[in-house]
Amino acid sequence: MLTTRSLGTQGLTVSSLGLGLMGMSQAYGTAEERDERESIATIHRAIELGCTFLDTAEVYGPFANEELLGRALQELGPAARDGVTIATKFGFRIQDGVMNGVDSRPEHIREVVEASLRRLRTDRIDLLYQHRVDPAVPMEEVVGTMADLVRAGKVRFLGLSEAGEQNIRRAHATHPITALQSEYSLWERNLEPRIIPLLRELGIGLVPFSPLGRGFLTGHVQRAEEYPEGDFRRGDPRYQGENFDANVRAAAAVRDLAAARGATPGQVALAWLLHKGGDIVPIPGTKRRTYLEENVAAANLSLSADEMAALDAALAPDKVSGPRYGPRQMATVDR
Repeated sequence: MLTTRSLGTQGLTVSSLGLGLMGMSQAYGTAEERDERESIATIHRAIELGCTFLDTAEVYGPFANEELLGRALQELGPAARDGVTIATKFGFRIQDGVMNGVDSRPEHIREVVEASLRRLRTDRIDLLYQHRVDPAVPMEEVVGTMADLVRAGKVRFLGLSEAGEQNIRRAHATHPITALQSEYSLWERNLEPRIIPLLRELGIGLVPFSPLGRGFLTGHVQRAEEYPEGDFRRGDPRYQGENFDANVRAAAAVRDLAAARGATPGQVALAWLLHKGGDIVPIPGTKRRTYLEENVAAANLSLSADEMAALDAALAPDKVSGPRYGPRQMATVDR
């Protein structure tokens, strides 16, 4: 069973590892490879193992991922809801089933939360994130609306995703922010110079998504062009050309340490994150029980200070080749 961690200083306690549900509905693999029954079985197994911090969003699918989680919990009966922490997100405009820009207008936030509650088959969201900063709506207005939902009992705690320093400070001054969800892993260290120190100054927890480098750090990788149409990795700059070759060389340190410790590379990557601080709760995503069980076992892997330092050096930012997103997606990251 997983232990728990305090996510920030606002009173939210979650499992030390969470489960990212996005891949059950989109982004990785093909639609034919997704098996709803296996996805639901994976959610059920996660709860059995104490991995009860479950991460979804309205845009995953869109909508299908929240519906999937709602069905999975309903199958376990009414008591299951009280044993899990549901995190979901708003912040995109969805038209005809396609994401079309950001939208954090107050009226839109309220509409999205009501729809998310229906899909999730619950009366409250434990952690509500703004999925991406909307430059057209002042942060104070966004968080003020979110705070109204807290006072109404529809939301318990508030979070941001991929927000920069200024907006984190503005948000936290409006209503306490519990967590920032952003990409952070051995091969994506952009938060270390300024964002992580700010989070610790303010008492905000960090929820790293893509903690396995979108699969790269597991060692089970192919070049971008070998993935099927619709798979996110097909357009990932770090999976392409010379970037791929350089990143395979850098990630060799993870593979070598895993072999020496009798672990998998993915377990080493997750253990590295867990050792970076008790205020960090990674949410590796999977749609299969076998990988879930492998990920959860990472919580039992202890790394020495020397091993941590070796990994830090091997995958220092200058050793990782290529931007983490293409230009269009990077434009949505508030830095």
